Amino acid sequence: MKCMDINCDMGESFGAYTLGMDETVIPYISSANIACGWHAGDAMVMDSTVEMAAARGVGVGAHPGYPDRMGFGRRNLGCTPEEIRNYVIYQLGALQAFCRAHETRLRHVKPHGALYLTAVENEDVARAVAEAIVRVDPELMYVALAGAKGERMRRIGEAVGLKVVYEAFPDRAYTPDGTLVSRKTPGAVIKDPGQVASRALQMAKEGTVVAQDGTVISLEVQTLCVHGDTPNAVDLVKGIRRALESEGIQIRPMGT
Repeated sequence: MKCMDINCDMGESFGAYTLGMDETVIPYISSANIACGWHAGDAMVMDSTVEMAAARGVGVGAHPGYPDRMGFGRRNLGCTPEEIRNYVIYQLGALQAFCRAHETRLRHVKPHGALYLTAVENEDVARAVAEAIVRVDPELMYVALAGAKGERMRRIGEAVGLKVVYEAFPDRAYTPDGTLVSRKTPGAVIKDPGQVASRALQMAKEGTVVAQDGTVISLEVQTLCVHGDTPNAVDLVKGIRRALESEGIQIRPMGT
């Protein structure tokens, strides 16, 4: 039986601000990428989100980003590789502590926002993130962009000894070269539940996605991401799960 993971970025509320719909999304996912306090999240939210994921058997992953709350981690700060490496180590350590407090384990790492997209393009950044992960725990999985565009992240992750998991985005538009369309571009975020479910099924069964210009891109997919801050995220993730299960695809946390 074919298996697929559904992951969602979570734990991005902080202080008096509530972001995302974590409690209503989590019943439909199998892995959670939890913000580590720098682009979003705080100690209270990290604690409650890890507890919620552990109680539901959802795989816990870290979602480290640039120290950029004002820009929600979606701006490239131009940090040095050494800074990135230590920033990621710092954030993984924080979330790992909450995992231990709730008697669960940290399973994977998915860079957030600009850090993720920069790692796709920049070898030094991809290496800094991978080295940070392996220094904290070489058993952690490294989530990388599926397809040829993510080859740099895959190659570097495997070179340092990490297991790499290939990720695709049914709720995001793709460019012809296989990367994500900038959020500043109209249509970059796909909000129609039927379209998103159809794209997810195509990714899972056929290993392809259609770019904005009609180009068919090949990609090996092991996990599908839904963004929890999309207003109708619950409808999107429910539609994805229903579509996959209707085709006999079992939903499991990545790496299981």
